[in-house]
Formats: sequence, structure tokens, C-alpha cells
Amino acid sequence: MDSIKSFKGYGKVDELEQQAFRKKTRKRIIIVIVSSVVLLAVIVGAVAGTIIHRRNSSSSKSPNPVPGSELTPSASLNALCSVTQYPTSCLSSLKSSNTSDPEILFKLSLHVAIEELSRLAKYPKELIAQVNDTRVAKALNVCTEVLDDAVDRLNDSVSSMEVGKEEKILSSSKIDDIKTWLSATITDQETCLDALDELRLNSTLTPTLKTQMQNSTEFASNSLAIVAKILSVLAKLNVPIHRRLLGQDEFPDWVSAGDRRLLQDKEHNSTAQITVAQDGTGDYKTIGEAVAVVPKKSPNRFVIRVKQGTYVENVIMDKNKWNVMMIGDGKTKTIVSGSLNFIDGTPTFATATFAVAGKGFIAKDMGFINTAGPEKHQAVAFRSGSDLSVFYRCSFVAYQDTLYAHSNRQFYRDCDITGTIDFIFGNAAVVFQSCDIQPRQPLPNQFNTITAQGKKDPNQNTGVSIQKCSFTPKDANLTAPTYLGRPWKDFSTTVIMQSDIGSFLQPLGWKEWVDKVDPPTTIFYGEYQNSGPGSNVDGRVQWAGYKPTLTEDEAAKFSVGTFIQGADWLPAAGVDFQSTL
Repeated sequence: MDSIKSFKGYGKVDELEQQAFRKKTRKRIIIVIVSSVVLLAVIVGAVAGTIIHRRNSSSSKSPNPVPGSELTPSASLNALCSVTQYPTSCLSSLKSSNTSDPEILFKLSLHVAIEELSRLAKYPKELIAQVNDTRVAKALNVCTEVLDDAVDRLNDSVSSMEVGKEEKILSSSKIDDIKTWLSATITDQETCLDALDELRLNSTLTPTLKTQMQNSTEFASNSLAIVAKILSVLAKLNVPIHRRLLGQDEFPDWVSAGDRRLLQDKEHNSTAQITVAQDGTGDYKTIGEAVAVVPKKSPNRFVIRVKQGTYVENVIMDKNKWNVMMIGDGKTKTIVSGSLNFIDGTPTFATATFAVAGKGFIAKDMGFINTAGPEKHQAVAFRSGSDLSVFYRCSFVAYQDTLYAHSNRQFYRDCDITGTIDFIFGNAAVVFQSCDIQPRQPLPNQFNTITAQGKKDPNQNTGVSIQKCSFTPKDANLTAPTYLGRPWKDFSTTVIMQSDIGSFLQPLGWKEWVDKVDPPTTIFYGEYQNSGPGSNVDGRVQWAGYKPTLTEDEAAKFSVGTFIQGADWLPAAGVDFQSTL
């Protein structure tokens, strides 16, 4: 069994490597923070001025443009690359461009990233053929899956930039989509390395793969920085970025008008395309059989009714299964149960009892359990990488790593989440509202950490927001030291707002990832208007990146209406939610 000191966790990299990285980047981070406001003002002003002048000149057909009023292609490229984390690779990858248009430069950056990532996605399969270790092969299979998904995310971003017939600005909602998909692309690549890191291989395999991944990681990060720091600002200013761009869509075309009726149907009598029932009264006896017949990439809602029972199976809904709604008979009545775990040889990513990657997934009145137990360490009950996904009146039960909110935008309402170590983790943009979060007794000498957020890049629009939830022990005899969370990666972001916290919580509130080593200053952790005996912040940690009392403006950034990008997909899904604080 693990002691508090020795426990490492999923994706834990070498501590010395972490400390060296932080020392190396601290100075750079300070410089970036100090100069970012001035830099952005100069760049946005120059680019906006260029475009406005071009538009005005075109409309007036002026033969005498003002000298020096436009950025040259070289100056424009330098301006955009200066806001990225990797300006050298940005400049070298786009040096052949001959345009000052920021949108065209952004598109080129996406194509560069796609080309490099497509090459990288083939590499794990080559490595699998060369290894004899089953665990390593399984980890490389994770790499194959997530890198393939990452290529799709980039292609989605390119597709979303297709222009319409009318001349419109690139909408803020479209930019939010692109930021989400690029954030997921970076997370996917990091997940591959996490799967190998948790094996703690004494070989050259992981360093080799990191080297191979360097370009694709930097290129995706560069694209994200451009859209986050330049294009999004221009869109908010209503500055036309290009002559023909998509306008704002009221709702995504994948949202069905019937979703609200389905979710509000208390009797579960709604018509479903497929019914699953163990007693043979449905179309199929297992969920896996039902998932297999879901049409690929359907724009229409596909409803699966799962009748009461415990379904012992591991269900995977891949990226091609879009807009699936799964409705059970209750979170304690319709249960999906599995027991895959890390100790028995499965990578954490692949231990999920139920995993979904296709966009638009909705689950209602379902329970998801991993029964492996605490001695099996990482054992995920549910993993979601589904963009615009909703979980309503569901339960997620396990011990370590219960709920893997892996990537993209997710919303949980009236759900129960139970576990021990890092039992809500991942790098999604995720909001939990009116949920019951239940730490339970772990192994002797272990501690509980409720969250472990994994934001790797400062421009990712990701984090954990827990609002108006209750924190209550699952076990009446909970004695293990229990914390609200710990920062998994260097830009980890987690806030607890307007929630009721029980007396079980350690006064420190939060725990460092590396024992007795403060996390980097780049994390963002905070609390806002919480209640209950565990909400007293007087004894909280003294980290530079932690705010015991957020301002209203700071907290509002993590509300549903802001943090998961307007959430205009939630009303159509039919789930009650509070958009603001």
C-alpha cells in the first residue's frame, strides 16, 4: 500500500525534472506577464489598424493609401508569433507565407500543425511492432487513439474556418470552438506522454517520443496562442479579420429540439431508437451491442433507453458516435460496472468502465462504477472527451481517479461523484453544478484529493469549476486527510464556488503535488462564497497561485455562462442550470 509520501499518481513526471522546468520558466513567465498587456495593445492596434485601413481604402477606392499604415507580411508574422510560447518554431514554420492577414496566417499555422501531427500519429504503431512488453504496448495504443483524435480536432478547426457567402466577422462563438478543440489537441498529446510516464520506464522510449512530439506540440500551442490572444480580441472588437468569414450561429445544428422533452420526461416513456434490457424485453441485452449500431457522425439525436439492471461491461463510444443520449431508470437502478485497473496492467486512460469521445453526448439517470477497489490504484469509472456533453442525475463511483473529465466542454448537474485520490481529474473545461461530491475512506496511510486539474498550456480554456455543490463524506468513518485538490500540471486551474463544505476537510484546503514543494506560481486556484465548517479559509495554503477569496468578477469567469463559452447548447439539451453566479 502507498504512504502519503510515496504516492505519485497518474501522469506524474520526475520531480527533479519538474523543479528544473519551473526554475527555467519562472523568469520567462514573469517577463511574459509584465509585458503581455502592452504587447497585445500594440499588436492588436497595428493589425486592427491595418485591416480597417484596408477596408476603408477598398470602400473608398482611394488611390493613395497612407504610407506605413499597413504591416508588412514580415512585420505581421513577427507580431503574431511574438504572442506564442514558441516564437522560434512559429516563425520558422510560417516563414514562407507572404501575407499580413492574421486569419490567413492562423489557417496556415493550423495546416502546419495538421501535417506534423498526422506524421506523429503513425509513430506509436511503428513502436508497438518493436516492443515486447504488454504494458508498453497498451500505453502506445493509448497514444494511437489520442493522437488520432488530436488530428480530428485540428481538422475540425480548419473546417470551422470555411467562409460563407456573406462578409461577416469571425464570431466569438466560433473562436470559442476553435480554442476548445486546440486545447483538446494539446491535451491529447500530453495524455500520450502521461500513459508512458506512469509506467516509469527505464528506457529511451519516452524521451524519444517526446522528441518526436516536440514540433506538433509547439505548432498546436502556437495556433492556440494566435487565436486566443489575437483573433479573439479582434472578434470582440467587431473588426473584420477577413473579407468572408462565418457569422455567428444561434445554435449548433446538432442540437435537437426534442432534447429538453427527453430530459424532463420523469416517466422515461419517451420514444427511443434502441432499448437495452437484460431480461430480453428490449432490442439488445448489453449496452455494447446497442452502441455498435449507432450511426456514425449523425447530426441527429440518437436515444438509447437502458432499463434497470447492472450491466457488467466496458463500453467505449468512439469519436464517430455523435449526439447520443443514454437514458436509464435512475442512478442507483441502471448501473454500468467494470473493474479494469492500472495494477492489473491497464493504462489509466483505458481503465474506464464507460468512455465517450463523440461530441454531444448526454447521459441521464445512469450510474457508472469501477469496482476494482483502492488496492488497484487508478481505476476510472467514467471518461469523457465529448465536446458539449451533459450529465444529468448520474452517479460516478470508484476510488482513485473516478471521473476523468479528459477534454473539451462538459457540464454535470445533480450528479454524485465518489472517490479517494484525484477522483475528479483531467483537462476539460468542466462545470459541476448542484452535485454531491463524496470523498471516501482510502487505504491506510493514504490521503484524499478531490480534484487534480491538468492544464498544461497557459492559453488552454480549461479548468474545473464547482458551483453550488455539497462536499459530504461517503463514509461516516472518514479519517483520512482530505483536500479539495492538488495541481497536477503547471497551469492547473480549479475554483470552488458557493458550495457547502463539511468538517472533514483539512484546514489547509489544498495539497501540493510534490510533497512539501509549493506549486508553480502559474496555477489558478480559488474559493468564493462557500459555506459549512470546512469553508473557513483562515488556515489555507499560502501558495502564490491560490486566492482564498475571489472577487465577484474573478468568480464570474467560472460561471456556466462564461466558462463553458456561453453554454447556448445547454438550454436546448433541457438540463436546468444557473448561467451566472
